[in-house]
Amino acid sequence: MKDIDEIAALLIEQRKKLGIEQKDMYMRIGMKQQQYQRIEAGSDVKLSTLLRVLEGLDLELFIAPKRAEVISVPMQGKAGRQSQFGISEASLEDDSDDLEFWFGSEGSS
Repeated sequence: MKDIDEIAALLIEQRKKLGIEQKDMYMRIGMKQQQYQRIEAGSDVKLSTLLRVLEGLDLELFIAPKRAEVISVPMQGKAGRQSQFGISEASLEDDSDDLEFWFGSEGSS
């Protein structure tokens, strides 16, 4: 999924596939039609609300890395170590410069 509109379209598709009207979501998850309508319109929602909607539509949330390189033959040595996702540690970029962006420089007051 790349954005909220894609998720909203998936929710609409699944609801229609199940033959459920927006107003029926109240009976399934206790959410009024107007509130559910905003979700399908692409309104930003809390994760707990999204999980509740997914449950009511018989869907589940699945999170996976964007890019996972699976290496079938384990390599030896430092250059060959793999992360928990099967990505060679040697291929990972150094992102230590991102720390300054997020937390500011350590020397600033």
